[in-house]
Amino acid sequence: MHIVAIAGSLRTGSLNRQLAEEAQRIVAELEPDARFTILDWSDVPIFNQDIEHPAPEAVARVRAEVLDADGVWFFTPEYNHFFPGPLKNLLDWLSRPVGPKQGQVLDGKPAAVSGISAGGTGTAVAQDHLVTLISFLNMRVMNKPRLTVPNGFTKVHDGVLELGDSLPYLERQAEAFIELIR
Repeated sequence: MHIVAIAGSLRTGSLNRQLAEEAQRIVAELEPDARFTILDWSDVPIFNQDIEHPAPEAVARVRAEVLDADGVWFFTPEYNHFFPGPLKNLLDWLSRPVGPKQGQVLDGKPAAVSGISAGGTGTAVAQDHLVTLISFLNMRVMNKPRLTVPNGFTKVHDGVLELGDSLPYLERQAEAFIELIR
């Protein structure tokens, strides 16, 4: 089993990247033979049809990694009640057909959605927007359970995310996602 995680924030040490790393640890405990990759997509350019074919190397690389995955787990922050623009850009690239004989790489992939933010509602609104988009892209979205962690900065100690009372919810989501992929 191969799970690709997409952290919606490119910032070094972002809370959502740390949440993905915690999910990676949990999946390794639950499914020791599973591979859990956190996608490096920081070099993906802004989508532009003028450079779509052939795809830039960074785009070809992330497409190949997503195509190889059995499931995609999104970890999104919430900016102004929406998921980040760079994440939308990545999804625009992934939603385009690879070529005349190969469609887009997200089609039919199981997807889970989590997120942590500084706000009191966590990433609930951003997740709803993200689910609308990935559903349109024909991903098999795991609607329950979803994880939204509010007041994220209260869970950071010396720069490290400590989920505390949110940890069991992430564990349950990991179990459910593994089961969905199976």
